[in-house]
Amino acid sequence: MSRHVAIVTDSTAYLPPQAMERHGITAVPLTVVIGDRALEEGTEISARSLAQALQKRRPVTTSRPGPDVFAATYRAAAEAGATGIVSLHLSGEFSGTYDAAVVAAKDAPVPVRVVDTRMVGMALGFCALAAAEVVDAGGSIDEAVAAAEKRAAGTSAFFYVDTLDYLRRGGRIGAAQALLGSALAVKPLLQLDGGRIELREKVRTASKAIARLEEIAVERAGSGPVDIAVHHLSAPERAAVLADRLRERVTGMEELHVSEVGAVIGAHTGPGLLAVVVSPR
Repeated sequence: MSRHVAIVTDSTAYLPPQAMERHGITAVPLTVVIGDRALEEGTEISARSLAQALQKRRPVTTSRPGPDVFAATYRAAAEAGATGIVSLHLSGEFSGTYDAAVVAAKDAPVPVRVVDTRMVGMALGFCALAAAEVVDAGGSIDEAVAAAEKRAAGTSAFFYVDTLDYLRRGGRIGAAQALLGSALAVKPLLQLDGGRIELREKVRTASKAIARLEEIAVERAGSGPVDIAVHHLSAPERAAVLADRLRERVTGMEELHVSEVGAVIGAHTGPGLLAVVVSPR
């Protein structure tokens, strides 16, 4: 099906494949580098392989797509009949992906609106879905951008990690905070704030931290309508339990997505990640 406005995002949105197909959303892959091997997220490396590499303390880094990758994506959308493109990406605080998209947009064959959502994971994915729903209803490129930006402004993401070490190694959180967490055996609860990862609370045990994560999500969801995503890395049982609890407690829930994060986010959080995205409609 040809759409007058194409929706492009990146692989860190972790959208369900069926949702991407239904709405015609394209995800440009980021790259994970393990040792001397560069692998595309979503096609060439699994979350399990990434977790194994991290546990073996192999060097893992990530890199953005080049402008040429975005240029090819935009050309393909135009050739498929798009007269405009909305390109929605993870926070520029984490990656140069947004910058690469901006460079490519300058020479695209159709108008491209590039948006730094300041989000990641399904917090980004819900923005892409909001834009796609507007397009599916016949909305304009400006209306799609406005819907995505409104969704981003209302969306919150909270997460628990077993250790801050991976975030420290990746430069995503301060070394002093990582040292504090390690020295005091603190289990941190983090949040996205202004596109950055910030420490929200410090809890003494993993079980208490996960219980607190549930409470925060329920409080933020209110009475709905709201969409929720539960993410994890190598912690499917934790994710399933949390998802079940949220189904019981959030009365206005519209959609609930449960998924393992991909290699790019996993590289910076490490195994044991448990995250909740709360996105009011």
